[in-house]
Amino acid sequence: MAPTDSKVIDDLKAAFAGESQANRKYLAYALKADEEKLPYAAKIFRAAAEAETIHAHSHLRVLDGVHSTAENLKDAIGGETYEFTTMYPGMIERAKAAGDKKAEKDFHLANEAEKIHAELFKKVAADPTKPAPKVYVCKVCGHVHEDTIPDKCPICGSKAQAYFEIH
Repeated sequence: MAPTDSKVIDDLKAAFAGESQANRKYLAYALKADEEKLPYAAKIFRAAAEAETIHAHSHLRVLDGVHSTAENLKDAIGGETYEFTTMYPGMIERAKAAGDKKAEKDFHLANEAEKIHAELFKKVAADPTKPAPKVYVCKVCGHVHEDTIPDKCPICGSKAQAYFEIH
């Protein structure tokens, strides 16, 4: 049973968000340590990232935030749709108004990828029992592509080498 006290619920949501952000940050730090040829630091960053994931998943379960796959797909479609219809367009406009071309491009690439993510979730929701195809992700912009690796990313223009397979 999920908690009912609003302060506890707020604390669990904040803990989930914080642990989730720490996971992503530590994985970015691990990549930097790899670039700098510091494998021990990279390994500890990855270990801590995994631990933060364990914490985040636990907080989400306590919040009763994981449901059936059908409900989770509906939630994912809603989240991705919000991102590309509301969240990122506003961020793009604010970056543009501020003259921050780097942030504007970053938001634009993410926005375009979110549109594809929503469509893929819709596709899975229509037939979740369909056999899974090969799935690839562009490490530059987050474009997700099924079956084959495109010669060039349709969002950021990166070459096929930018894609990695999801297992």
